[in-house]
Amino acid sequence: MSQTPTPASPDTRSDGRRALQLRPIRFQNHIAPHATGSTLIEWGNTRVICGVTVDENVPRWMKEQNLTSGWITAEYSMLPYSTLQRKQRDITKGKIDGRSQEIQRLIGRAMRAALDLEKLGQRTIWVDCDVLQADGGTRTAAITGAYVALVLAVRRLLADGKLSQNPILHAVAAVSVGIVNQQALLDLNYVEDAAAAVDFNLVMNSAGEFIELQGSGEEATFSEQQLSELLALGKAGIRQLLEAQEAALAQE
Repeated sequence: MSQTPTPASPDTRSDGRRALQLRPIRFQNHIAPHATGSTLIEWGNTRVICGVTVDENVPRWMKEQNLTSGWITAEYSMLPYSTLQRKQRDITKGKIDGRSQEIQRLIGRAMRAALDLEKLGQRTIWVDCDVLQADGGTRTAAITGAYVALVLAVRRLLADGKLSQNPILHAVAAVSVGIVNQQALLDLNYVEDAAAAVDFNLVMNSAGEFIELQGSGEEATFSEQQLSELLALGKAGIRQLLEAQEAALAQE
């Protein structure tokens, strides 16, 4: 039977954090002047530029189904210099890799959960997330930053008179949790993620509702009690992230 994770002491993590502690988070809004909304999220040593642009049209499949709502889609990429060893661009391989495709679909689902697509009108919002530097948690950083960029874009559309109603439903953020050396940890960096026996990503909104859970044991199993502890840990982290997003948007 697997052991119950115990809280980590401050010196057990590779960067000296406590088990319940997020890495430092900072947002730099309007990083991409030509985007409708953008931010650079710096989460520990992970850095992701999130930019939102608007297309005054919807996908053909929506027109064929006579849908009156809008749509949100996402693209995600890791720049070649974002990792210690150069990462080959997808374009040189002729297709997007499976991991990037999975993550951009996750970002799209998360952002669609944040908005009332009917109030968006018949337009498409593109969310582009580009990883400048990766040290674990790039997908959670992309989602958390994408929401800030999305709100900035919505504010711009409202100010320009392109939207008559605010379509934002709830704030959305994401965080990782895991079990490393039998300890439950919040917000894994790369070293911890590589060593994790159990690894989860949580996507939640400000209403306390789950949007998506991604998790598995890495050649390991976990108990219901461990799952409950990881969820509680993740929810505590989400609350901190929502506060950070709110502070970043208040500065705008």
